[in-house]
Amino acid sequence: MGEWLVRAWETGVFDERERAVVAGRSAGRTLGEVGAALGLSRERARQIQNQARKRLTEMADIVQDGWRETIRTAGAVPAAPREAFAAALGVVDHLALNELLSAAGLNAPQTWAGPLRGWWSVDPGALGGALCRLVDAAPFRGDELGRAAAEAGLPADLPLAELLTHSESRLALSPDGHWVRRKARGRDAAYLWLLEAGRPCQPKELLAPMAATTVAAVREALRRDDRFRQIRPEGTWSLTEWTHLRASPYATAVEAMIAVVTKSGPLSRAQLFARVMELHPVTPWRLTQCLISDQLGETPDGLIDLVSRGARPLEEEEPAQPDSMAVEGDVLGARIPVTRDVLRGSGINVHTWLTWRLGLRQAPMSRTFATAGEHPPLIVRRHTSSAQLSSLRRQALELEVVDGCVLAVVLRLDDDTARVGHGCAPDACPARRARVAAPPAVNV
Repeated sequence: MGEWLVRAWETGVFDERERAVVAGRSAGRTLGEVGAALGLSRERARQIQNQARKRLTEMADIVQDGWRETIRTAGAVPAAPREAFAAALGVVDHLALNELLSAAGLNAPQTWAGPLRGWWSVDPGALGGALCRLVDAAPFRGDELGRAAAEAGLPADLPLAELLTHSESRLALSPDGHWVRRKARGRDAAYLWLLEAGRPCQPKELLAPMAATTVAAVREALRRDDRFRQIRPEGTWSLTEWTHLRASPYATAVEAMIAVVTKSGPLSRAQLFARVMELHPVTPWRLTQCLISDQLGETPDGLIDLVSRGARPLEEEEPAQPDSMAVEGDVLGARIPVTRDVLRGSGINVHTWLTWRLGLRQAPMSRTFATAGEHPPLIVRRHTSSAQLSSLRRQALELEVVDGCVLAVVLRLDDDTARVGHGCAPDACPARRARVAAPPAVNV
């Protein structure tokens, strides 16, 4: 009885065209491709397939009671291979079985690689959902793939390696053999590295596993991911789940200094620095920088207290004007070297003289300059230990500058407007040299 499907296929029940159409569809070819190979239209190929399917279902109704229910029961999983349905029906696995599976309402499961040929399911979207759960479980080590797949509800005999190495796969294999999310591979690699190290790491230790080029890029990536936290003041990075680590409760030295003054009242510099360094150990130079915070000041008797309690804000001495900046009347100019960080859109560190000249004597403070067109405003910010310009990426792209070029930033202090131009000398411009060296375009 189990061979009735094969006998029907081989004993003339189906003509040559019906067998050719069914075989072509079983091999994954489209109706248009099958029809073209046989000199038929797509519609005619569809009619022939439906004709063969109707004849098969009529035969199955005679030979095997309840075959539809059996097929649907076996297909109530994210994906099952055709041989599983043959075993459930007690028939020989044969390509004609595909037509019975379609007649019972089953379809090929959908994946990021398209339909999974040779596999069937009552719910063609269930496999995609299980794959999404696998992605959500990432990252995981290479030897944990089987466990993670089982927990996501994926069949044990699924061709998982083929799916995961497909160009549309949301997972990727890292150089050290672990599975990471394709769009977060650097951060996922850092997570697994820290997990294996079992200790906080300096950013430079994560350069290789993250395939990053700079320590700044490592910090920027980890800062955007709540799985990581920075251990201050050491500057190391750990996993948020490591709750056993003892870390300073203060994100910055300024926070620690304000907390100490708030609780203890006015203190001398020496007393303040000593107490802060017990809670948040940093260098005295860094603590001196923190004193220019707009929340801290000096009392008439020379103690450090809160401005909100009447202390006079402290100002550091005016720094020397750098050669890269100039001022004439109400116009201030600055030459900004173009780096990868500038082209990527990061904030740009500048000399603190700029913020001093703009009247930003305490920190944090900022001043905004309007720009022409649809560009966002240019913002100059002063922090306790640095000064920064907002991103110039859009202007850099429009001016077609490259790494090594110079941008000229002109700030008008009378109306708070800004203009950004190309500041390279014509004979020393990397962008100009690159264009001259580039081969001419060939029209085909």
